[in-house]
Amino acid sequence: MNNQPDSPFPAQCPLLVQCRHGFSLTYHNRHLLSTVDPIGSGERLALSVPVQERTLYFCPSPLLGYGLATLCSRLPVSSAIICVEIDEALHTVSLQSESIRALAAHNAKVCLIHTADPLALSEAVQQRWGSRQFRRVTLIKFSAGYALYAEQYEQLLEALRRNISLEWGNALTLVKLGRRYMYNTLRNLSLLCRTPPLASLSFAAAPVLALGAGPSLDALLDRAARFFGPRLYNPAQRPFCIVAVDTCLPALHERHIKPDLVVALESQQWNLRDFLGSKDWQVPLAMDLSALPATARVLGGPVFLFATVWTPLRFFDRLKSAQLLPETVMPLGSVGLTATALALRLSRGPVICAGLDFSFTLDAYHARSTPSHREKLAVQTRLTSILHAQPSFRSGSCSAWAKDGAPVRTDPVLKGYRDLFEQEFSGHPRLFDIKSHGLPLGLPTLSYTDALTVLDADSPCPHASATAGVSRTQALERFVDAEAARLMLLRAMLSGSIPADNLECVLDECDYLFAHFPECAAAEGRRPPVSDTSFLKRVRAEIDKFLALFKV
Repeated sequence: MNNQPDSPFPAQCPLLVQCRHGFSLTYHNRHLLSTVDPIGSGERLALSVPVQERTLYFCPSPLLGYGLATLCSRLPVSSAIICVEIDEALHTVSLQSESIRALAAHNAKVCLIHTADPLALSEAVQQRWGSRQFRRVTLIKFSAGYALYAEQYEQLLEALRRNISLEWGNALTLVKLGRRYMYNTLRNLSLLCRTPPLASLSFAAAPVLALGAGPSLDALLDRAARFFGPRLYNPAQRPFCIVAVDTCLPALHERHIKPDLVVALESQQWNLRDFLGSKDWQVPLAMDLSALPATARVLGGPVFLFATVWTPLRFFDRLKSAQLLPETVMPLGSVGLTATALALRLSRGPVICAGLDFSFTLDAYHARSTPSHREKLAVQTRLTSILHAQPSFRSGSCSAWAKDGAPVRTDPVLKGYRDLFEQEFSGHPRLFDIKSHGLPLGLPTLSYTDALTVLDADSPCPHASATAGVSRTQALERFVDAEAARLMLLRAMLSGSIPADNLECVLDECDYLFAHFPECAAAEGRRPPVSDTSFLKRVRAEIDKFLALFKV
């Protein structure tokens, strides 16, 4: 059992050890496989694993691949195995294993990857099997190689689970709000001829303060008022720029702090509460093309459109081909993340985040004077407390530690946004956070004093004037006429007025009609066949609603 066969690996690499059935493997003074029956051990584990539909089986450090073929043969068509190796020497072992090479080369259910990067792993899964293919991730340890990098493998596993959760969360959002996003997009098309491009706005190299509406915003604004004095309230004298989410607009307005840019994403009516008291405040607004159209009319300042492509649509491709698509921003789901991305894009200087807490306390969910805070004050009586007991103790809410060590509360949605922020922005050389009552964001943290010192530039920040772009009225009219004609053609085909020879082609061109259907959102836009009568009837019911928007 202790005889060592001729090993294909150098002396410093893992060593194969002949066993009764198969080979064991020694590395770093430990056996990574059974020294008695490694083949049988792997087979028994593979037979004991419960198999489920649409499941991704995460197999860290597969080594010689014992048991993989058996597990693969048991899996349904919708499930797959991702084998991950962090150690380069052990990855060489797997590459020279005939069973793993055969499975990875000839079986679409199995993929072998050498990485310790969660983002690279998620991208590999996306490229191999596509989005929304799996509903869960199951961990299977075929070897003790997992213990060598247990923490890193846990991070990879968590990244896969977080990515799958995010994908299905996006699908549910698309089902609920996809139609509303498209309605708003069509109603906002007219703004393309009346608003300057986002690229015309620049803060040069000025430092930027990116503001969310978390409870820690109050402490920052109070300290900034003492530090900067009157300069804080006059944008022409302020030595830094402020990019704020729309929710914290009432808190700024009450303190007479006019931001340099407000960012709005929300597509529904309740978002107008954020603008109470700020009508005609003459503040620039950066607004998503799918945001509520009324948002553009409140502040009275210049409006800069940008587009978050919330799902792949041929409509967006045609808008881009017609040179009408505004500057695009990655869909991040949270207005706080989007404000951070725009701040980094508009300035070459340092960007300091504040109020992006993704957490709350018993007595504060948002900053003072924000809509939720005002509503809580409005209903306070002798029998109704101002404490936010409901969000603090609802299902999924949990305790966490803030950057300053204080105990806070969070929930799965807020924590998901925090994780996404860390994934997208951690390590950015110009991005900093303030040590406050918010969750850690994966950024270097500054004290309040240090942060305000960084913002105190030598001279007032430049405020670029918004220059109008080239008139696109005629191009927009042609685009709208073509879209309306396409819908009328599809309506005629589905009504039987004309032959439906190229129905599939026209249907795919009008994919925004059904992108929010549950079966399409779950399949990343892939539609049912034209033989599905129920699907075609639902598409037909959507046409007139959208056609009315094109004819306005």
